[in-house]
Amino acid sequence: MVPRMKLLVVVASFVNLGFSGAPTAPPPPKKAKVKNNSGVMPAGLCGAWVKESDGGLFTSPNYPEKYPADRECIYIIEASPRQCIDLYFDENYAIEPSWECKFDHIEVRDGPFSFSPIIGRYCGQESPTYVRSSGRYLWIKFVADSELEATGFSARYNFTQDPDFKDLGVQQPLPICEFEMSGPEGIVESVMVSKEGKALQTEAVDCWWFIRAPPGAKIYLRFLDYEMQNSNECKRNFVAIYDGSSSVEHLKNKFCSTVANDVMLLSSLGVIRMWADETSRRSRFRILFTTFHEPPCEGDAFFCHSNMCINHTLVCNGIQNCVYPWDENGCKEKRKANILDGLDNTNVTIIGVTCGLVIILLTISIIIQIKQPRKKYIIRRDEFDPTLLHEAFEPPHYELCTLRQAPSSDDEFLPEDFTKLQRTSSKCVHGHHCGSQVSSTRGSRSDLSLRDAAAVLSEMEQSLQPPFPMQSTPTSRRNILVMKHSYSQNGAEECDLDDELYDGPTTSCGRAAMDRTVHRSVSNDF
Repeated sequence: MVPRMKLLVVVASFVNLGFSGAPTAPPPPKKAKVKNNSGVMPAGLCGAWVKESDGGLFTSPNYPEKYPADRECIYIIEASPRQCIDLYFDENYAIEPSWECKFDHIEVRDGPFSFSPIIGRYCGQESPTYVRSSGRYLWIKFVADSELEATGFSARYNFTQDPDFKDLGVQQPLPICEFEMSGPEGIVESVMVSKEGKALQTEAVDCWWFIRAPPGAKIYLRFLDYEMQNSNECKRNFVAIYDGSSSVEHLKNKFCSTVANDVMLLSSLGVIRMWADETSRRSRFRILFTTFHEPPCEGDAFFCHSNMCINHTLVCNGIQNCVYPWDENGCKEKRKANILDGLDNTNVTIIGVTCGLVIILLTISIIIQIKQPRKKYIIRRDEFDPTLLHEAFEPPHYELCTLRQAPSSDDEFLPEDFTKLQRTSSKCVHGHHCGSQVSSTRGSRSDLSLRDAAAVLSEMEQSLQPPFPMQSTPTSRRNILVMKHSYSQNGAEECDLDDELYDGPTTSCGRAAMDRTVHRSVSNDF
């Protein structure tokens, strides 16, 4: 028995070796993963939808049978970066005809939204012509009213090279760039791509952020920072917001200009997408997301007064999580303490009193500086003595007097014998010449002409002639006519006719006075 068993084992081994050594057929090749992100709404009610890597096909409901009444379907086609879409309609085409296609119709728009530029509206028995998009998206809507149904349509589309990027060639494979985020709040920003090494700075990026809120919650997105390097060039850079999924039919907003608005999502899944080619890597954004529930608020949730109930931990956290800053109002006690928060009533009082005193002293100083020049002027006026400047303002007065030379020898001159002169007589031509009261009060000034001076001189010489005949000898007396210049003040003194001229230099009519008188007379004459 044992040898037979061994024989069976050996035979089985050879059989196994034979089968195992036989060549086996290679496994079937795996089908390439479809990256077509096109979609339709409502799903399952709008006919067939076939998506392939390089295109696809879609039809109206029940095609090739008649489409149902009261039906509206939206088809959105999205191509890969640097590609556009070619759309063709089959010949088996029939839609209720109407004037300007106001009833049943097909509407095609160049973009992903219902407000994108319209390409055309079609109905009737003739199929539309070939349609090409200018960018990566086509928005197509089929509308059927409640009457007169028809066969409908069948359309196919292909992705082709965008002529605007013909020189750049085919887009290189993009790196995988996806992020998952959750929680009551969070920050989504473009710098996460470089921080986490998702792509090089020289590579184009097509990044996705998936924000997941608790079941039944919604998401509020608020832009904190936003800038596109190539503004208004959506083919090169944009930020897109999806509500519910990353499919194109759930695209809610797309920003590629200079402004981005806050977005309120209606589902618990929000998707943020950023596309930037190699020339737009400096494009950036920063978005704050906040999850919330609709009122009534449960538990310790905070009511934002804008149909939002947010988590209580978000109140007074220094970040505005509500649409309006209700969550940050009156949060002094929860903020970081600073110098002002540490002040008590005593410190505030001291600071207030000190500031008040400083302000009062400053005001007084300003007032003094303003009033001081006027005050000094008033003091000078009060202390002003008009008598000090009388000589400068009082007009000069003159008097004519005759001086007689005392007897002397023939060899003597006037300067040596000047102290021996004696005033014998003096006569003023007019009262105001000697500084009379009348002339002083009037402040008049008299000037003697040559004719008047000659007449006065002759008259005075006749009245002063001696009883004996005058001899024309050197020793004879010489009469000198002196014009005395003086000033009068409140009625000047009358000329002293009988004062003697003697040696004292301090006498009023002495030599010094005469020198000063002559000097003033000469100075005023010239």
